[in-house]
Amino acid sequence: MFTVFGLVGNCFALFVLIKTYKQRTAFHIYMLNLAISDLLFICTLPFRVVYYIKRGNWIFGDFFCRISSYSFYVNLYCSIFILTAMSFTRFLAIVYPVKNLRFISVTRAKWVCVGIWLFVTLITSPFLMNGSEFDSNTNVTKCFELSQNNTSVEKVLILNYISLTFGFIVPFIIILVCYTMIIRTLMKNSLNKQKSSRKKAIRMIIIVLIVFFISFMPYHIQRTLHLHTVKNGSAMNDSAPEEGYHLLGPCCLQLLL
Repeated sequence: MFTVFGLVGNCFALFVLIKTYKQRTAFHIYMLNLAISDLLFICTLPFRVVYYIKRGNWIFGDFFCRISSYSFYVNLYCSIFILTAMSFTRFLAIVYPVKNLRFISVTRAKWVCVGIWLFVTLITSPFLMNGSEFDSNTNVTKCFELSQNNTSVEKVLILNYISLTFGFIVPFIIILVCYTMIIRTLMKNSLNKQKSSRKKAIRMIIIVLIVFFISFMPYHIQRTLHLHTVKNGSAMNDSAPEEGYHLLGPCCLQLLL
């Protein structure tokens, strides 16, 4: 159900954004890239859902295993960095509207998005090296799962904390600081706007923060806990994090933005 809703919602959002492309702004560019990122991820979800329905047996071949895993992380961190760029752009537009007007342009937004896509696709490319693996003990083909090798788990744990810090905590702090400054500016500067308009803007800011937190925090927490579970020698089949289910909601929630 979430997959269908996410697919229909993102297709509609993409249609509207393309339809209004001539009236594009910097925020329009960010929203367009966010919709594309989510749509690419949603297209791989049916494969992931079937995998978990079949109790951890991958039937779609090695190539789709690599692509599905890779697209998941590309979507995850592209979404986070694009949302962070949007927040910083809003911060410049509202807190320093005159001084930094030249930084809030369609061309600069395009270059920022290109930079985000290139950066994320490059740093997540190692996931293309890990494909499906046949488990002779259970007679099933595994995908999205770690090797039982303890050295491998240690390396992934280190990478996990790096991505947790720079892929979630730092962006969240930036977004939090940006929107805190925006709220302060809106509260003390009327700009001839009605009080109800300021309240509406502040309410939207709070929704954005909640959506970001709900969208990405649960996955990062569960991924960390899962890796420690694997490191301690627990069975992987029962504790494998079902990433697809955890980020179905975000793809839908981000439509609110």
